[in-house]
Amino acid sequence: MECSQSIGRLKASVFLLLLRFIFWICSCPDVEASLLDHNHISSLSELSVPPINGLFDPIEISPAVFPNYPTPAESYPPMYPTLPIPYEPILTGRCPVNFSAMSGIMAKTAIDCYQPFASLVGSVICCPQFGSLLHIFRGYYGLNSGQLVLHNAVANDCFSDIISILISRGANKTIPTICSVKSSSLTGGSCPVTDIDNFEKIVNTSKLLEACSAVDQLKECCRPICQPAIMEAALQISGTRMNINDNKDVVSEPDHNDTLSDCKKVVYSYLSQKLSEDDANVAFRILSACKVNKACPLNFTQPSEAIEACHNMAAPSPSCCGSLNTYIAGIQKQMLITNKQAIICAAVFGSMLQKGGIMADVYKLCDIDLKDFSIQAYGQQGCLLRNLPADVIFDNTTGFTFSCDFADNIAAPWPSSTSMSSLSLCAPEMSLPALPTSETLKNPGNRVGDLELLIPIISFSVFSMLLH
Repeated sequence: MECSQSIGRLKASVFLLLLRFIFWICSCPDVEASLLDHNHISSLSELSVPPINGLFDPIEISPAVFPNYPTPAESYPPMYPTLPIPYEPILTGRCPVNFSAMSGIMAKTAIDCYQPFASLVGSVICCPQFGSLLHIFRGYYGLNSGQLVLHNAVANDCFSDIISILISRGANKTIPTICSVKSSSLTGGSCPVTDIDNFEKIVNTSKLLEACSAVDQLKECCRPICQPAIMEAALQISGTRMNINDNKDVVSEPDHNDTLSDCKKVVYSYLSQKLSEDDANVAFRILSACKVNKACPLNFTQPSEAIEACHNMAAPSPSCCGSLNTYIAGIQKQMLITNKQAIICAAVFGSMLQKGGIMADVYKLCDIDLKDFSIQAYGQQGCLLRNLPADVIFDNTTGFTFSCDFADNIAAPWPSSTSMSSLSLCAPEMSLPALPTSETLKNPGNRVGDLELLIPIISFSVFSMLLH
């Protein structure tokens, strides 16, 4: 009897220990990578010292922007746990647009361009959303004016007011510089058709709206429907003669490139009037994602030291890999990028090394992953955004976070001799490289898939034990 009771108590103790272990496993980070590991924040003095290893090394934020808590002993909530307190901006009073009607998209843009992070997410999050805001703003302006663009004088005042409102809600004041946008973006430029009446007389608007009312984010970038419709409408109102080459790509005359670009903005304005604000924003962001994922946004300097250290390398070399990792560590501090951008960046950098005489696959020899080209979170956990449109996420509990693609622990592809000229991320057979197996997985911090498998195995073990 006593033996049975002892065994029962032993089973209960083991069950509690395993249950605690399961809870501990579940508390590990999931697919959202917080900008800073909040559990490591213990004091204001610690916040003022830049981290030496990990915790998002590339982000250097002045201690002046940290929350100020009066009692050092109390536990700290997540970094930037609340939105900045908005204030009433000083407006010009000369912009004839009801900004309160656009409060939703203005707030969304302010978060996506939040002051400490705007430059780090400029090309992939902030600027695409800011561009969409300008398209939609032109549409709002035209509701009463019958125009699809703004005149220069009004554009200056409205652009100034837009920036002032965004800043008052926490956005970075250098958005125009980060995104290379001026007040002229609100005007029609050299496009000859800027009013709604003439636009609808020239363009087959039914065809345009049918193509762009519901943009498929999984198909549009590779099998576009909306983009050709926008181009066709822009060509029609620009008066530019359409030429079709053998590949059936639209080719415009060089002298009309600026006019065609200005007319595309007019088409966007028309769409923003006919679609709901949310539908227009989603469509414009998807179209931006198609463009964003076609190029590497990183700036590469000549990797002279890496080329010298890796010359004639055929096996792993500490000097080569050290030099290569040092160079890439500087590159990854520039910004957050998408998984498709990372593939292109790896090809660009690999081609630079090949031109310097490096023929061996140093990516493989030195364990270079795609994640290494983007900002690092939690020490060595690379954050690559999915190629789909992304936003900065704000939550009262987690603060500001990015939703990362944690299938990034895969080797960077070494470019072949023809890869740069034939690289296509749309071919049916083209996909991200396969995830590494457990034997080759180099970064234990990213083993989300392993954790998902481990939990049911442990649970099964627990219940099996209780049945015996």
